Amino acid sequence: MAKKKVAAALPSRQDILKYVAENPGKVGKREIARAFNIGPDDRLALKKLLRELKTEGEISQGHGKRMAPKGELPEVTLVDLIRLDRDGDLVGRPVEWTGDGDAPKIVFEMGGKARRREMADVGIGDRVLARLTRAGRNRYTGRVMKRLEQDEQPVLGLFTIDADGNARLQPTDKKVRHEYVIAPEDYGGAATGQFVVAQPLPGRRYGLRPARVTEVIGSATDPKALSLIPIFSFGIPTKFSDEAIRQAEKAKPVTVRGREDLRKIPLITIDPEDARDHDDAVFAEPDDDPANKGGWHAIVAIADVAHYVTPGSALDHDARVRGNSTYFPDRVVPMLPEALSADLCSLVEGKDRACMAVHLWFDAKGNKRRHQFVRGLMRCAAGLSYGQVQQAIDGNPDEASEPFLETVLRPLYACHAALNEARAARQPLAITAPERRVVMGKDGHIAAIRPREHMLSHQVIEDFMITANVAAAEELEKHRQPCMYRVHEPPSDEKIDALRKFLDTLDYRLAKSQGLRPMHFNSILEKARGSENERLINEVVLRSQMQAYYTPDNKGHFGLNLSRYGHFTSPIRRYADVMVHRALIRGLKLGDDGLPPDEDEQFEHIAEHISLTERRSMQAERDAMDRFVAAFMSEHVGADFAGRISGVTRFGLFIELAETGADGFVPISSLGDDFYAHDEARRMLVGRRTNKRFRLGDSVMVRLAEATPVTGGLRFEMLDREGHSLGGGRSGRTPQRSGPRPAAGDGAPKKPGNRAPWSKHRSRKKK
Repeated sequence: MAKKKVAAALPSRQDILKYVAENPGKVGKREIARAFNIGPDDRLALKKLLRELKTEGEISQGHGKRMAPKGELPEVTLVDLIRLDRDGDLVGRPVEWTGDGDAPKIVFEMGGKARRREMADVGIGDRVLARLTRAGRNRYTGRVMKRLEQDEQPVLGLFTIDADGNARLQPTDKKVRHEYVIAPEDYGGAATGQFVVAQPLPGRRYGLRPARVTEVIGSATDPKALSLIPIFSFGIPTKFSDEAIRQAEKAKPVTVRGREDLRKIPLITIDPEDARDHDDAVFAEPDDDPANKGGWHAIVAIADVAHYVTPGSALDHDARVRGNSTYFPDRVVPMLPEALSADLCSLVEGKDRACMAVHLWFDAKGNKRRHQFVRGLMRCAAGLSYGQVQQAIDGNPDEASEPFLETVLRPLYACHAALNEARAARQPLAITAPERRVVMGKDGHIAAIRPREHMLSHQVIEDFMITANVAAAEELEKHRQPCMYRVHEPPSDEKIDALRKFLDTLDYRLAKSQGLRPMHFNSILEKARGSENERLINEVVLRSQMQAYYTPDNKGHFGLNLSRYGHFTSPIRRYADVMVHRALIRGLKLGDDGLPPDEDEQFEHIAEHISLTERRSMQAERDAMDRFVAAFMSEHVGADFAGRISGVTRFGLFIELAETGADGFVPISSLGDDFYAHDEARRMLVGRRTNKRFRLGDSVMVRLAEATPVTGGLRFEMLDREGHSLGGGRSGRTPQRSGPRPAAGDGAPKKPGNRAPWSKHRSRKKK
């Protein structure tokens, strides 16, 4: 009998990168599995590892899933043809590029009969399958193997008519480098300076692809257009089906039948001042159990969205497609129609509302003793803001908060004091990052950017929500029901090694334990508190963390230092929470509208989908903010600002302005007459001739050279101590202040975000 082939252990990241580097463009997942003798049981782990390497830019992937090492393109890859160079040759860029900075330049030479014949049927705007040959740093030559027919997607761009009467469309997508030409008969009522949607047409005019305007969005100066651009560009669904709207408008309030009556309990909502949906309410009181002296009983009541959004309905379909609500400075694209999200599901003050509630019992030290989930009917006693609540606790109640100060608010804070003691013992990751609030004016433009005050009331609600989320995951495990876990994995070995080396340069020592826990990072953060490196240390520790995601497989939550964690508290704006509610309803036999039996097998697919929609929303929200800020900053071009270096790449520096947090890019070419080498380990650029150094975290002075609202880009120039630009020139203006976090200028690499990577997408609350 033949011996069974034993699968080898999963190869290390270094082993995979070495193998790909030795066989660029010739290997895919199958070849890697064969090379390292990886059996079927480890294929999913290999797939995840390869996905991480691609996401982190360590490998790129071309046609046929063939891989290449960081900074390299596969030998055969898909290329978009974007423009002609000065020699008349076509220039392209890879369809996919995950490396640092700009994608490599790919030149398709037009000289010679063979080449002219090869290139006869392709032009700007086409996508081709090409064979590449490296021709220098960040440069390739290409040979067209095949022109690919594409489903022409509409293009969003700025419509302009020049002095000669020629109409062009400048796409708002930074990746699209070519313009379109619009014939007079295809203007569609557009006027110069308007954002429009256009449909590309076949053929060529003046070497450019023609297009026809199909929709006029509005003037480029209209702030409403700035959020419509990312909505369109990222494919955020904005229209509900007629049937979904009909179902939402037909929905009726529930009665108390079959539910626990919570209407006499003074549950209150605590939200931002501008919140439109209220999906959670809280209450706390001392536990009257003699066996739990000093303990507490709390209730967290959550909108019962599952009652209205039933499996297989049109509402369910539309909510799943969206995955979550998306928040912009001037609007919200909700997961549910407004009839539900802002009314029937929202826990509005004084209205009877269906809810899923969890009773929580804590001991005097804040440890949860037990919990109980119920399906209830509640009536919100008061809808208060975070500021109102904190003012009341601090001794300045207003008319709305004063009646609840002694009966509700002080018990909530006292219960939270116990929870905070348990939190301190648990030691979740204690990274601090400044947040800023955008204030919109009545005209729809940004009026101001101010620091976001973090009040104890925020922490109170956050800790109650975290506890409820943990209880939901525990309850589903107890009843053997599927759970949509929110997973945050520990940092990778590579990220830890890079972080440790950087901290060493600042004389901070990260423990070399194989099982690093949040407490190890917290010790570094505590040591840096109050020092000149505090902000820098918090930022580099944050960037070392992994991105959180949804999955039916429990892998724990590293950032919160919890062994299990699900999302239960925001079903109005997160589909993951709806799935958790349905699983609880089925497991606890709380109704016939719980999770259908055939949906268990779909959890993995749904988890992948809503993880992607969450990231899509994050990107769209960030893109919109970039454009609003660039419009705000366009009034300050030429002004000088104090800032700090918040990102270092081999292409240049990211600068974050001190007062408002606005950030932009300084190209390396503008740093003066020197060649700068990128010291990745020390996070700095070093001048080879002058030894001048630009290090992450350094304080600098910069001048705003360009602000481009169309693409959301800001470009700065670095100034010396005398106010001279390192690229030449001198500022004669008084420094002014700026706006929030814009993106890098056109063509610059994207700066990593510094929002907690384990948190959910940006929304109106922290939960």
